[in-house]
Formats: sequence, C-alpha cells, structure tokens
Amino acid sequence: MSDDAARVAAEAAPTAPVGAPSGATIPEAPRSLWSDAWLTLRQNRAAMTAAVILGLLVLLVLAGPSLSDYRYDKPNWDEIAVPPSLAGGLAGGHLFGTDSLGRDMFTRTLMGGRMSLLVGIVSTLVSLVIGIAWGATAGFLGGRVDRVMMRIVDILYALPFMFLVILLMVLFGRNILLIFVAIGAINWLDMARIVRGQTLGLKQREFIEAARVSGVRPGRIILKHIVPNLLGVVVIYVTLTIPQVILVESFLSFLGLGVQEPMTSWGVMVSDGALDMENAPWMLVFPAVFLAITLFCFNYLGDGLRDALDPRDRSGR
Repeated sequence: MSDDAARVAAEAAPTAPVGAPSGATIPEAPRSLWSDAWLTLRQNRAAMTAAVILGLLVLLVLAGPSLSDYRYDKPNWDEIAVPPSLAGGLAGGHLFGTDSLGRDMFTRTLMGGRMSLLVGIVSTLVSLVIGIAWGATAGFLGGRVDRVMMRIVDILYALPFMFLVILLMVLFGRNILLIFVAIGAINWLDMARIVRGQTLGLKQREFIEAARVSGVRPGRIILKHIVPNLLGVVVIYVTLTIPQVILVESFLSFLGLGVQEPMTSWGVMVSDGALDMENAPWMLVFPAVFLAITLFCFNYLGDGLRDALDPRDRSGR
C-alpha cells in the first residue's frame, strides 16, 4: 500500500475517544426500531419470499391486462369455455382459457385481482381510521369515557359480523363503494381494542406526562405522540387484516352480494367457476390459486412483521 493510500485509510478509520485505553473499540451506535426490524425481517426467509411474491403479483395485476388483446368484459360467443392454451403467446392465445361467455380468463383473473386487492386495502384503511381514533381516544381519556366507548365495542362484538354486512348490502344496495365502507366499518373492533391496550401503557410514559404538564391539548397529544408510537402495531394489523377482508368480499361475492357485473373479483370468479367446475375446471382453478397465493403471502408477511416489531424479541438482540 502506498503512503498516500495508508494516510487516507488512517484518516477514514474511526478513532477511539481521547483518554480511552489503547486498542479500545468504539461501541456501535444503537439502531432504531425500524432499522432493527428491517434487519430481523430480512433474516426471515418465509416473510421475505412472501413479500417478493406479493410484489410480483401486484405488478402482474396492475400491468397484466395490458399484455392481453382481450377485454375482461367483452363476450365472444365463438370461444365459449375454451381450455387454456399457450398458442399465440400472451397477445394471441387464451393462457387461462375462457369462461362460459367466451371472455378471456387471463384478463379477468388479473382484473379480479385489482378489485379484490382494492377492496382489501380500502376497507382495511377504513377500519384503521375508525379503530385508531376510537381506541386511542378511549385509552387516553380513560374513566367514564373509556367505559362507555368500550361497552359499545362489546355490544357490537356480540352482533353477528357477516349478518350486519349482508344487512347493509341489502338495505343500501350492492354498490362497490358501499362494500368498502360496510366491511371496513364493521371490521374496526379488533383494532380499537388493540390500540386502546397500547394507549393505556403509552399514556403513563414520561414524554406523555411532559406534554400534559406543558399544557398540550389531549387531541394533539393523541395525534402527535400516541398515534406515531402505534405504527408498529398498525403495520402488523394491516398485513393480517387485508387477507381477512379479501375473504369476506369473496364470501359476499359467492353469495351474490359483492362485486357486480361487468366488474369482477376473485370471489365472483370462484363463485362462477364453482358452477361450471365439471365442464370447465380452469374457471375455478386460476382465480382460486391467485386468491390462495395472495392470502398465504399476506399471512406470512404479517407473521414476519410481528416477529420483527415485537419489542420483547428486540430487547434480547
């Protein structure tokens, strides 16, 4: 090594503090919660594999329909229930076959994925907004307000979840926006309880007491101090709730109360495929496989995030 290179390397190397014993090592700077969680998540092969597959699936669902020359809602009476074929490639053949109306199953499966993922994400966001606001308010204010708010949650827990969703769909019509609101508005109860429990512990922390003494209003404390410290729990809840909401939408669509024609979803396609399972099994297989893969990926990713963000595991690392 030349003298100049040796001098540059010596300047770049970290030096021990003044007065430290010779040969002393510099302690590693503590990692943040998110960087530590990311390192832990990267070591979880199942979660990382699920994340990669889920990312590829989302890209395929978003960009896939443009790879096909067929519209998802255009019937073709000359090609009814055609089996899957690779002839002609993506632009010319029916990779997943056609359905009972001659519509291309490849395009419909990917369009159905768009709708199923959209329902899952939007409904989960609705449940997050309601659940976080309800649980954080109840836990922070405490006392009589907490008791009243949580008794309302207990009463709603006693009501049949699916019955309420079906009732809302029957009373207000089968509109796609109502599906988002109905599923999300009923699915917030678990989040409210989780957030309340976390808030009860957070409000005893020193930084919350300091904010109170400084005269910060309760609403601002909840928004600026309580909610940001709940992000770990929220991330885990999102990854575990999205597949649950997708299943609910699939069940509603199977009953004929979900997404309506000409739009489609994986639940609608599974329902249609079940009717023609003997004559055209591919109508059931492809949307069911895509639905199963998506649910598995979200569940594995949620388990990995739960392990990575668990403070009890982090304390021992």
